[in-house]
Amino acid sequence: MGNLIKVLTRDIDNNTGNFFLDFENAKPTEAEKRVWEEVNEVLTEAMSVLQDLQSYSGAGEAIRQAIQHPNDEHVQESAWAAVVPLVGKLKKFYEFSLKLEDSLQGLLEFLTSSRCSPTQHLEQEQALARQFAEILHFTLRFDELKMTNPAIQNDFSYYRRTLSRMRIINQTAEEHNEVDNELANRMSLFYANATPMLKTLSDATTKFVSKVELPVENTTDCLSTMASVCKVMLETPEYRTRFASDDTVLFCLRVMVGVIILYDYVHPAGAFVKSSKIDMKGCIKVLRYQPPNSVEGLLNALRYTTKHLNDETTSKQIKTVLIIQ
Repeated sequence: MGNLIKVLTRDIDNNTGNFFLDFENAKPTEAEKRVWEEVNEVLTEAMSVLQDLQSYSGAGEAIRQAIQHPNDEHVQESAWAAVVPLVGKLKKFYEFSLKLEDSLQGLLEFLTSSRCSPTQHLEQEQALARQFAEILHFTLRFDELKMTNPAIQNDFSYYRRTLSRMRIINQTAEEHNEVDNELANRMSLFYANATPMLKTLSDATTKFVSKVELPVENTTDCLSTMASVCKVMLETPEYRTRFASDDTVLFCLRVMVGVIILYDYVHPAGAFVKSSKIDMKGCIKVLRYQPPNSVEGLLNALRYTTKHLNDETTSKQIKTVLIIQ
């Protein structure tokens, strides 16, 4: 079985999730190599995107000065000069989301094909499963950083206001800025969302399901299997000790939450109904067992970015455990 090892001897949901998936060391087979190399380029860029976002400090002071001194041309120019390169970074983040969408769909095509079951896909295509997990990990980390950085919205709003003012006075701005009006409109929709990368992945997964000639269960079973794999690894101490790094625990938690959210968007009934193939009570219990400061953002993601949590079909017990903080 290579790096995918059975971790339990009893059957759970026909062996769904009954595996240890090596997120740290899985390497591509020859069959996976083409897709893996394409996705790897995007994941390499993801590292620099996160670094840029972590260091994003904004142009708050320059903008405040510009607002307080609207008639001081020098102050206005200084604020514009401070904001334009930052908007260039925001453009880079937005354009990266489009690359991430393409990568996700490429992985889903491989991992949801009808040639084998979801657990067999995970067993035989571990490197691609790992990349799928890395995309989810990046997505939740990006959105955590974005939500705690109001400078992003403030900078972009100031940029758009200034751009509009330049047009009103017939000042040529397009050729001197990082983002034209059409792109600015698309970026505005992207950053208006509290979790823009997660929305990108949710929309991409929904689009994938609607366009491929496969049963929706191929995709939802892939997602539920990944959630089960993560839950089993996290709740079984002897298998957590297999992780070479403590960071892998948080990685698994993010991946588990990410696939739950995608499942909730793609499955017609969502992730919280009694018939869901995801053990939501078990997953929430695993999250609750972690240090609160390390998982509060993930619990909030389940509370506020899922589609079906507040449906009448969601049990009161799940709502109580998850919603009441």
